[in-house]
Amino acid sequence: MTGIVVDTNIFVAAGFNPRSASARLISDLREGRFLLVWNEPTRRETEMILRRIPRLSWDGVSVLFRGEGYFDGPVDPAAFTAVVDPDDRKFAALSAAARCLLISNDAHLLDHRDALALDVLTPSAFMERDS
Repeated sequence: MTGIVVDTNIFVAAGFNPRSASARLISDLREGRFLLVWNEPTRRETEMILRRIPRLSWDGVSVLFRGEGYFDGPVDPAAFTAVVDPDDRKFAALSAAARCLLISNDAHLLDHRDALALDVLTPSAFMERDS
């Protein structure tokens, strides 16, 4: 099973548009087609953001943070200072450390993926590539 790191903005987009590529990606995670790769900082951010937005539900996605996707190796967010938003660095660092694709709609990550030496795709690009 392919492991992927999923930025919080994908969970948000899926919650607001159930017909979006983000929602299809979350559905594929639920069905076990892909494995969400996560660590405590990425899980905490996702939970915090989803709990903050009344229309969204942490409870609906918490089950996606499965034990087999937990990454407990070292990550180095400080190595990704080229990413403007410090909150995005944890996702870039996890993707690099776990050697997994990062799925994001964040322009800071997408625009600098070559300089960061990361595989970062939008949900649409990932779904097209994987089909």
